[in-house]
Amino acid sequence: MKAIMTVIGPDRVGIIAEVSALLAKSNVNILDLSQTIMEEIFTMTILVDTAAANCTFDALSSALEAKGEEMGMSI
Repeated sequence: MKAIMTVIGPDRVGIIAEVSALLAKSNVNILDLSQTIMEEIFTMTILVDTAAANCTFDALSSALEAKGEEMGMSI
């Protein structure tokens, strides 16, 4: 299954690294990624393929939400 993710929050070093590490750990492939900074707010849209994921979509969604809270961002 393909899904679109958004990541929004204050800009800082390591955002893409942390999100992509979680996706890699879950065996989720990043198909496309677009990111920009809008007045010090980081915004990223990611197209992912979850077909080979090693967890359920609900578990992945929960992990991403928790990661977002940990980072002070919305995922």
